[in-house]
Amino acid sequence: MSPLSFILFLFLLPLSTALSSFLSLHLHYPPLPPNSPPSHPLHPLSISSLIRATSLKQPNNPHPSVSPLFPHSYGGYSLSLSLGSPPHTFSFLFDTASHLSWLPCSHSFHCLHCSPSPSPPPLYLPNSSLSSRLVGCRNPSCYFIHPSHSCPGNPTDNASSSSTLCPPYLLIYGSGSTGGLLMLERLLLPGRVLRNFLFGCSLFSDRQPPAGLAGFGRGPSSLPSQLGITSFAYCLISRKFDDDSSVSGSLFLGGSTDRDLQFIPFVQNPTKSVPFSVYYYLALRMITIGGKNVKLPTKALYPGPTGDGGTIIDSGTTFTYMEPTSFKPVMEMFTQVIGNRYNRSAHVESRTGLKPCFILPVKNSQVELPELVFHFKAGVEMRLPVENYFVVADADAVCLTVVTDSLAGRGAGGGPSIIIGSFQQQNYYMVYDLARERLGFRQQNCVHH
Repeated sequence: MSPLSFILFLFLLPLSTALSSFLSLHLHYPPLPPNSPPSHPLHPLSISSLIRATSLKQPNNPHPSVSPLFPHSYGGYSLSLSLGSPPHTFSFLFDTASHLSWLPCSHSFHCLHCSPSPSPPPLYLPNSSLSSRLVGCRNPSCYFIHPSHSCPGNPTDNASSSSTLCPPYLLIYGSGSTGGLLMLERLLLPGRVLRNFLFGCSLFSDRQPPAGLAGFGRGPSSLPSQLGITSFAYCLISRKFDDDSSVSGSLFLGGSTDRDLQFIPFVQNPTKSVPFSVYYYLALRMITIGGKNVKLPTKALYPGPTGDGGTIIDSGTTFTYMEPTSFKPVMEMFTQVIGNRYNRSAHVESRTGLKPCFILPVKNSQVELPELVFHFKAGVEMRLPVENYFVVADADAVCLTVVTDSLAGRGAGGGPSIIIGSFQQQNYYMVYDLARERLGFRQQNCVHH
């Protein structure tokens, strides 16, 4: 049975049968302590209200939590978070275009076509933690992921919020999927503890990173929303440090600085549906290459009434993506500006899946490549260093690190027209000012030893 069929099968099962099926996958939960209050549908509401009130009363943490970010050869950056009682440390892919965080869960976790890893990542085992809880159908957290679901039976029944499980989740990404059950757990960060952290206990994944995923996008289930912080920031080190644990970039939760930053306003997508409501859209106005303006379609600049189009920024995408009608004029402008100085290499383009690729001159010769600039609203410019948009693909060739659907053999489809990836964000300090709805940035060395 395929992973998708498996999770759909779980959705179609009666919830009591689904519960027994999941419990057979080595999921065991200890009884509540003797002095714990009786469970009641209003109890989770009172707890969540107190957590929310605390975050509103203390919105700005003067001492932000700082965590290292490590680059990996599979294309992402990871951070470590501690979960459970007693706490165990797990690795998560840092992703600003996802909302729900999840982990490989239980001894029966199954992963198809997952990225290779030198050693199997640790599994989250609910029975090893005294603070793990399945999310009940009437728990407010369930509605973060299933806003339109309804619980079986009379909604006025005085049943426990955990007497019936919240439906299983299925997350579909451009590169694969994952699915499982929602859980609440104790999350430990430097200087703070979140006692009811909602995350996904994934029982299967398809074409996903070897570890879990930390969702930093918009939405009530994202990690920044659950922490109640009004800003977060990161600094991604160069990809030349892939899989090197001796150096890292940094992730800052709260308390970021405005010093020497340029700011770009976030743009609202006209639709409220997931996943568009999760993404951070930017007001891109123009791209120049070697000082010459690239004629981009309007769809690349503004999301349309159906939600398609526009430009987003994403830490989980490696190379910047452009929909074919945006990519073609960019590729043609690079070829035009470079002219006859360097020859195209069809062989390298075929091997790498990147276009255009150029043969370098003789070794030790000075290489001149045109400057790539993203121009945003209010005259804000991001002038990328050449190592952020060209990569040495062979000993004698360089390639543009921008991809498009035609290279992957897919149709254009919907969604964002341009996705600014992590390769283009190397050695930039990026601030997500959630309170003021803007992105700040400055170029700097991100290496932290």
